[in-house]
Amino acid sequence: MITKSTLRDPALAEEGWKKIQWIADKMDILNEILKEYRAEQPLAGKNVAICLHLEAKTAYMAYVIKELGAEVVIAGSNPLSTQDDVAAGLAAHGVEVHSWYGSTTEEYKSHLNKVLDSEPDLIIDDGGDMVEALHTERTELLDKIIGGAEETTTGIHRLEAMEADGTLSFPMMAVNDAKCKSLFDNRYGTGQSTWDGIMRTTNLVVAGKTAVVAGYGWCGKGVAMRAKGLGAKVIVTEIDPIKASEAWMDGFEVMPMKEAAKKGDFFITVTGCNDVISKEDMQVMKDGAILSNAGHFDVEVSKPDLNELAVETAEVRKNIKMFRLEDGRKIYLLGDGRLVNLAAADGHPAEIMDMTFALQLSSLLHLNENQDLEAGVYKIPDKIDNMVAEYKLKSLGIEIDQLTAEQQEYINSWEN
Repeated sequence: MITKSTLRDPALAEEGWKKIQWIADKMDILNEILKEYRAEQPLAGKNVAICLHLEAKTAYMAYVIKELGAEVVIAGSNPLSTQDDVAAGLAAHGVEVHSWYGSTTEEYKSHLNKVLDSEPDLIIDDGGDMVEALHTERTELLDKIIGGAEETTTGIHRLEAMEADGTLSFPMMAVNDAKCKSLFDNRYGTGQSTWDGIMRTTNLVVAGKTAVVAGYGWCGKGVAMRAKGLGAKVIVTEIDPIKASEAWMDGFEVMPMKEAAKKGDFFITVTGCNDVISKEDMQVMKDGAILSNAGHFDVEVSKPDLNELAVETAEVRKNIKMFRLEDGRKIYLLGDGRLVNLAAADGHPAEIMDMTFALQLSSLLHLNENQDLEAGVYKIPDKIDNMVAEYKLKSLGIEIDQLTAEQQEYINSWEN
C-alpha cells in the first residue's frame, strides 16, 4: 500500500514499524480480539475508512482491522498529531495512509478525500470531520455506508445535532460515551498525556505553581487530578453548577475564568467550546503564563485575540509560541492551541487506548452484524462495554466476585 499512500517520507517506515510493534505488545485487549476473530475474517470484503490521530496506537488498531479482513485506508484527524515515521511504517504493512505532520488546511482536506475515495462501508471518525465531509462534499458515498464509530465528545455533539435536524444518514456508535472510554481514556488518558505534553515541551517544574483547568468533565477531572499529584495548586473554571460543586468537594478552588486568569501559571482548556480563554482574560494574566488546550479543536484559546494583543510573536522552542504584549508581558501558547497531548507528546498511554480502540473495533463488528440499524446515534451495548472491562481485568491477572444464583434472585426481587 505504500505506493498508493500520501506520506512525508516513506524511508521512515522501519523506524515507524518499530514504534508500532512496541505498542502492539502492550495492547492486550486488541490482541485478544484479534486472536478470537482472525480465522473468521469477519470484515472480509469491507472497506474501512479511518480519520484519527495517527500515532502508533492508532496505527496498530488499523493494522488489526486489516488483519480481520478489511481493506483499510486512514488519514490523520489533526495536522499536528500525525507521526510521519508511524504513517510510513503502517503504509509498509498493508494499510493505505494519507497523512503527514504539519499539513495545511488544504492538504488535510485532500488527505481526507483520498481516504473517502476508497468508498467505505464502515468508518471510524474523530471529531466528526469525516462524517461532515460525507454529508456535504461526498454525498454520493452515503448509500454504501453501513455505519461508523465516533471517538470524541466533540464529535458526538456534532452527530447529535445532525440527528436532531434529520441530517445524519447512517448509524454511528457513540464510543466516547461508553464507560470503558469516558471513565478511563478521558480521565486517566487525558490526565497523564496532557501533562506529558506540557512538561515535555516546556521542561518546567509543575510543583508549587497554579494550574487553571477549564472544564470539569471526565477530561478535566483527569487533568486536575494529575496536576494535584504533580504538586500544583489547582483552580477549576466551569459553567455547570453540579460539576463546579464536584470540583470544590474534590478539593479544588472554583472561580470564573476572569478571576482565575490573574492567578494561573499553566492554563489547560478541556471544554469543547470556543473562546474559553479570550482577550479579557489574556489582558490580566501574569507575565509568562502558559496556555494549552486538550479539547478537540483549536478554538478554546482564542488565537485571534492573542494575535490582536501581541506586538511581537516568535517560536521560542518547538511547539511553544511567544506572544509579547504592548506592556511587555509574554504569554506562551503550546502546540498552536491544538491538542497538546498529541501535538506535543505521544497521546494517551497504550494500555488506555487499548480499551478505547477495542470499543472502536467492536463497534465495527457490531455494525457489520446488524446492518438493519436505522440512521442515528447509538449507545455502545453494555455487553461490549463489559467485554472490554473483562478483557482488561484478565490482562492484569485480576479476578472478581460473581453473584450466586440466590444473590441474583435477591437483588432482582422487591421482597426482603
